[in-house]
Amino acid sequence: MILRNRLKQSPDGDFIDCVHISNQPAFDHPFLKNHTIQMRPAYHPEGLYDESKVASQQQTQIIPQLWHQNGKCPENTIPIRRTKKEDVLRASSVRRYGKKRHRSSQLTLFALSPMDQHAIAYVEGDKYYGAKATINVWQPKIEQANEFSLSQLWILGGSFGQDLNSIEAGWQVSPDLYGDNNTRLFTYWTSDAYQATGCYNLLCSGFIQINNQIAMGASIFPISNYGGSQYDINILVWKDPKEGNWWLQFGNNYVLGYWPSFLFSYLADSASMIEWGGEVVNSEPDGGHTTTQMGSGHFPEEGFGKASYFRNIQVVDSSNNLKPPKGVGSFTEQSNCYDVQNGNNGDWGTYFYYGGPGKNPNCP
Repeated sequence: MILRNRLKQSPDGDFIDCVHISNQPAFDHPFLKNHTIQMRPAYHPEGLYDESKVASQQQTQIIPQLWHQNGKCPENTIPIRRTKKEDVLRASSVRRYGKKRHRSSQLTLFALSPMDQHAIAYVEGDKYYGAKATINVWQPKIEQANEFSLSQLWILGGSFGQDLNSIEAGWQVSPDLYGDNNTRLFTYWTSDAYQATGCYNLLCSGFIQINNQIAMGASIFPISNYGGSQYDINILVWKDPKEGNWWLQFGNNYVLGYWPSFLFSYLADSASMIEWGGEVVNSEPDGGHTTTQMGSGHFPEEGFGKASYFRNIQVVDSSNNLKPPKGVGSFTEQSNCYDVQNGNNGDWGTYFYYGGPGKNPNCP
């Protein structure tokens, strides 16, 4: 059995390895040694699971990832972005590679520390079994290599203390993690507030991928232009009511895989909070502010084609149905740096514009 098939370098500089599905990093986890891979969810939020939604059996809409130009991964393999030595050397330690920085300061409702800046919409106060969003895709500028800018949804359980459970998916620009400024599809998970558990993408055991067409951490293409063409991606995360695993879907056709429920404590049952929006890291010393952009780098009031958006945001209820969120709140630490504006209409459902330039005359 061939466990690894190496494709040529893709135009964005990545190397993609086609790894046999049973040889992926997830199975380094001690609880997954004898795990039987679930090749499809039992249920989908739109009803009984439809086999045609599994991308490996879907020949229609192709979402381009640049590595496809050099070939595809065969059946029973998954594409994994190859980790290079220089990727690991950029991390503070080998052990911390692929992990969000944990900070000793007490977690607040939204932020790990003052270094984290958000512009988000959120719901809380109910039991949630998933979330969906259509996310406008941009390539925000990053000031320093140890900063990042991301746009994602968060599935959260537990308190914002040391036991926070989180499942996250969206797009990010992170020079520290990837070695470039490309906009990339990503996931993250943790069951202990970003301390010891979890990681980005497939950089540790946990997430089990079943899809052979979409690579975690690969570049998203094309991206939106200010005043020009606009592009967005669909992200759906939901809890399969039969098996209890948390599934990830990208676009309308690509069911990528799942996080086994045993990885979590609170999320083994349900989520208590959903967040959608942007986050940046501000590493400027002495209270100064970074020029790292969030979203398009422009404020929400500029509107479509100029400001970044999330549209058709939804939650999955206890009956496994997608529903508009009720009682949506918004939050930003410094609205003069990054802001958020909620809205609702017939075409976009519940939506919001968000983002900003970071440092500016009103955000010194």
